[in-house]
Amino acid sequence: MLYGIFTFVVDTIAGLFAGFLLLRFWMQVQRVRPPMGLAQSIYQLTDWLVHPIRRLIPGFAGYDWASLIAAFLVAFLSTLIDIWAMPQFSFYSLALVAIFRLVQWILYGLMALLVIEAVFSWVNPHAPFAPFIRALNEPLLSPLRRLLPPLGGLDFSPLVALILLQVLNRILNEMLPAILML
Repeated sequence: MLYGIFTFVVDTIAGLFAGFLLLRFWMQVQRVRPPMGLAQSIYQLTDWLVHPIRRLIPGFAGYDWASLIAAFLVAFLSTLIDIWAMPQFSFYSLALVAIFRLVQWILYGLMALLVIEAVFSWVNPHAPFAPFIRALNEPLLSPLRRLLPPLGGLDFSPLVALILLQVLNRILNEMLPAILML
């Protein structure tokens, strides 16, 4: 019971921190400038880990790889803490589970951004964060909007994107045990 509570706390803290690191990376990839308060909090929370990694691995091709590597390191460390009592795991399987965890966090982050955009569209489409969230979701939604135009004034592309992300998440969850058995 205590082990379950401990891993829950570790996973929650690691997931939130990795979410900030992934958001930092995604904002840079999309070249989106967040509102000042949000930017300050994200950078203050993550700079202590990103800056040392950036000294070792500078940006390449215009991307801040240090944020993505930091998110992987958080996933690796949380996976290591979660399975510390299972000695049958090798370094290879540990790294593989960490990669799967990171991809899952990416999918959950994209789902959260879609839900936030949907809430903004219903409640207050002109909220200060709405353009920021819309810009982060644009690469995901624009191909779907070309395939599925608004029907009766309703945009179903966020719903379709959520369903596709859930399907991808389920596929990954089904693949992980099979890959670990190899």
